[in-house]
Amino acid sequence: MSRMIENPETYFRQFIPERNDLLLELEAEARLEAIPIVGPVAGELLFLLVRAMRADKILELGTATGYSTIYLASACSSSKARVVSIEKNPKLTERAQINFRKAGLNDRIEIRLGDARDELMKMKGPFDLIFMDIDKADYASVLRQCRRLLRKGGLLVIDNVGFVESDGFNQAIFNHPDWKSVHLLTFLPLHSPEKDGLCLALRI
Repeated sequence: MSRMIENPETYFRQFIPERNDLLLELEAEARLEAIPIVGPVAGELLFLLVRAMRADKILELGTATGYSTIYLASACSSSKARVVSIEKNPKLTERAQINFRKAGLNDRIEIRLGDARDELMKMKGPFDLIFMDIDKADYASVLRQCRRLLRKGGLLVIDNVGFVESDGFNQAIFNHPDWKSVHLLTFLPLHSPEKDGLCLALRI
């Protein structure tokens, strides 16, 4: 039987994707200011999922400084593609908008200031992909609205499902007949934190 690679965390750090200067700047800010971001490995995963699905309508819950939003918007191949991102912190919203302009993606990103629990009820779908990265205690409470807004066959991607506060959500989506989900315990270099869980759920 083949042996596993020794020191896998050290080994897999060599496969951290390259980033441009703006993303590296946002990573440095995140370290300095303790801003949680998905990091380059999860960011690249988001990019690949958007491309694989050919998603044109994307909803993000939790913008922060726009790190993950940039990955989502960069992956869109259609000129008509749109990413709507919700953030409740006005200072982070302002910083994200500056970063979107720096990235040259301002025309395909709409940022909404407000609590995701409230903003979702005002919105109309359908979206092709939803990325959830808000307060973990709120995950379960917004699942119903995510189901309403996501098209059948659409993908819900949830970060930080390794947090204790995510347990209720994890149980709910795993047992819900309208979702086909998989929970992954992951090692994600430069993610906040590096050892965490991701959930991918298909709306069926």
